[in-house]
Amino acid sequence: MEKDDMKAYRIEPGCRLALKRFDPDDTGAYKKNEDGKAKAKAAADELIATLDQLQERLYANGTHALLIVLQGMDTSGKDGTIKHVMSGVNPQGCKVVSFKPPSDEELSHDFLWRVHQKAPPKGQIGIFNRSHYEDVLITRVHGWVSDKVVKRRFNQIKEFEELLAENGTAILKCFLHISKDEQKARLEARIRDPEKRWKWNSGDLEERKLWDEYMTAFEEVIAATSTEQAPWYIVPANRKWYRNLVVAELVVQALTAMKLSTPPAPKGVNFKTLKIV
Repeated sequence: MEKDDMKAYRIEPGCRLALKRFDPDDTGAYKKNEDGKAKAKAAADELIATLDQLQERLYANGTHALLIVLQGMDTSGKDGTIKHVMSGVNPQGCKVVSFKPPSDEELSHDFLWRVHQKAPPKGQIGIFNRSHYEDVLITRVHGWVSDKVVKRRFNQIKEFEELLAENGTAILKCFLHISKDEQKARLEARIRDPEKRWKWNSGDLEERKLWDEYMTAFEEVIAATSTEQAPWYIVPANRKWYRNLVVAELVVQALTAMKLSTPPAPKGVNFKTLKIV
């Protein structure tokens, strides 16, 4: 895939977003058949191999970090994306964080306090499986905070991400976009498959009833917080193989843009004459 291909999924700052304009079943230049699926998987494998090399440079230099934010409705594939796209990454240089309901201590601070502590250090890739955006999504849909508070948080999030970016952390935000019908199929698969039933959460059905409210909330959040330094991408996620390819391409692009090279060898060592006894 080419860099320009990703522009179709990037949300430019200040735009008015309508998710219905993005097809969750989109597969780009790949056909929606077994041949297209095989070619996309092969392309993703090449990107994952490249990602392994780029991550090693990131770790070796220790001057930059990458934060990947994954958001989406239940069953959109956040876990699956991490499992497949990051399959070739050295675990030493990558950490996944999932934010649960805040503790009493966390509630006694501002809502970004716990998030900042989990931002990746230099040399690392950090992945937020759900994130600080829950505090302007689920809280708003359920009416736990006012519109005034939410809009104030939009600005605070942008300032927080700007702070990270100015200190060497590249930020990549992906909304995994699935259709309501696809979510239904995936929830039904969990019921049928004993190996997937552990994922079942009856609360998902209650959240599903609020689908339209969530779509509106996502539109407002993404439009308000997509910036040049921390852009949002709408990733078509009905087809898991294409979702993985798009995210892999975006991660490789983000790391490539850092223009990191292999660090020089330690000074004062002549490796041509050095002998190990």
